[in-house]
Amino acid sequence: MAETHEESFPDEVGDVAGRNKSSWHQRASAYVAELQAELDIIEVRCELSDDKKRLLKKTNVQLEAAREALNSRDTPFSSISGSAVDRTWANIHRAEVSVLKLAGDNDLTWWGTEVLARTKQHLGAEDPLRNELEAQVGSNGRRLNARFRDLAVRALRAANDAQDLERSRLRSFRNILLTSFLLTSLIAALLVVWGYVEPSAIAAKLCFEAQPSPPPPAALSKQFCPIGSVPGGGDVLIVEFFGLCGAALAGALSLRHMQGTATPFMVPICLLLLRLPIGALAAVFGMLIIKGDFVPGLSNLDSDAQILAWALVFGVAQESVTRLVDQQGAKVLDSVRGPSRGIEDEDEPEYRPQPQPSTNGARRPARHRVLR
Repeated sequence: MAETHEESFPDEVGDVAGRNKSSWHQRASAYVAELQAELDIIEVRCELSDDKKRLLKKTNVQLEAAREALNSRDTPFSSISGSAVDRTWANIHRAEVSVLKLAGDNDLTWWGTEVLARTKQHLGAEDPLRNELEAQVGSNGRRLNARFRDLAVRALRAANDAQDLERSRLRSFRNILLTSFLLTSLIAALLVVWGYVEPSAIAAKLCFEAQPSPPPPAALSKQFCPIGSVPGGGDVLIVEFFGLCGAALAGALSLRHMQGTATPFMVPICLLLLRLPIGALAAVFGMLIIKGDFVPGLSNLDSDAQILAWALVFGVAQESVTRLVDQQGAKVLDSVRGPSRGIEDEDEPEYRPQPQPSTNGARRPARHRVLR
């Protein structure tokens, strides 16, 4: 029996992501469903004024826009520009602020801890909104009330905007990596084509002449190329291939220092891909350096095996360059903070909330959200 629409999307508004969607789609869809449920509860429980009814209507429109962005078809342009991701989280964040505005006074209690945590994750230590919210909420047992609801709304909006900027910077860095990968790959491919079209220009520079030792008076030097004794485009190709293999080996060893990411931009994978064309180019340029007598004692290699071995070494050596790119990538990834990344203020004493009895004698648990 064919799968029905209701089986894929159990909720009538389609908040549950399809099975073939990525992980960030799943998380965002689940959060949209949670916000929709809270809006429905507010609409039933609370007596809303005309202004709040209009705000409720606009919030439902924002959630619908987030659903459309989540269910839109991914294209190469949308992946590069991040339009679907930005549209989704921009509408989710604005809807989240609206839920805080619409929440009843009795439901505000535990918003204080959540909003304060978000501001600490994304706003600087000198930010006035963060400091004021921390002072107000801290003096009230980390609980929020209607007196400073507006302050919490503004702080939450500022923290969400800061998070959106963090995500934009990460996407921009990912695009830089992809552009660098494409350009270096194009240069490596052009060198191979050039080697086939005019072997004397590039391929001949990868060949070496070796003389017998001791050289007879009338001995002729013998030429060694990466493939055979006559330069050709295949020599450039195999040198680049061995350089690429060396870069892949170095990249595999560097995995022990890499960290994963919950963002949809796959920066660690882009860092690994960038090593491959750089390793290929490093092998060719390294052999040219040896051919130019820049390395004493290596001006003449004795066999094609030595040529390929040095190509492999230069491919591994590209790690000295790409390690700097890895460090920058780690900084950009660390700037995207989420609930699992902790709070920046390590010097603050750990806060241990005391149980607060509610009106019905049971303690109400703090609210936790899965946001990124």
